[in-house]
Amino acid sequence: MRSLLLFTFLSVCAHLSTAQKSEFPDNAIPNVVDSLYREDQFYIGLSFNLVTNQPSSYSQNGFSGGLHAGFIRDMPINKRRNLAIGVGLGVSTNTYNSNLFIGQDANGESIYSILDGDIDVDRNRFNTNLVEMPIQLRWRTSTPTEYTFWRIYTGIKLSYIYHYKATFKNESLNASQTNIPEVNRFQYAATLSLGHGSFNAFVQYNLNTLFNEDALIDLEQVNLQPIKFGIEFYIL
Repeated sequence: MRSLLLFTFLSVCAHLSTAQKSEFPDNAIPNVVDSLYREDQFYIGLSFNLVTNQPSSYSQNGFSGGLHAGFIRDMPINKRRNLAIGVGLGVSTNTYNSNLFIGQDANGESIYSILDGDIDVDRNRFNTNLVEMPIQLRWRTSTPTEYTFWRIYTGIKLSYIYHYKATFKNESLNASQTNIPEVNRFQYAATLSLGHGSFNAFVQYNLNTLFNEDALIDLEQVNLQPIKFGIEFYIL
């Protein structure tokens, strides 16, 4: 009887030892919860570009779009770390297709005019390339172990247009203009992004215009104040 009890005890001990080794192998790396996590993120976005504050006869045609990408550093400001300030750096490229012609006269002065509807036009667009610095107030439902969450990010975006080009093309003329002193190189915009997981919707509204007060069409200011709608993806 004693032998049977001893055999049973040893069998149970051996089983528990084997199970423990299986559950915690020698080379296992324990999961550590990072209570000081950050939501540092790469981002990329696609937008549909509209404009407001335009001349009375101005109209967009075709597709006007944009692409932006960059990186944001996350700096939590509360103990739960679901509220943070984000500061980033990125680049953006944008296209505006419209009936606004931008050229230059014999004296090198800029010319702004609205193209007549009877004129055949293959291409008439204004392109901008910018370096951007987004500054965000970030609220989210994330936790140290939850990587798919709801977010609302709002803030401002400071940008500098480092390159621009106005292009016109039809059967008789192919011209581009890269010297437009009336362009407001520094741009300021309000931004809002909301969504769940990697997929987010965003809107961006420029607080100043693409052109300064010297850009005129028959004494009417050109202005052009972009507003963008699109989708944005955040990648940890």
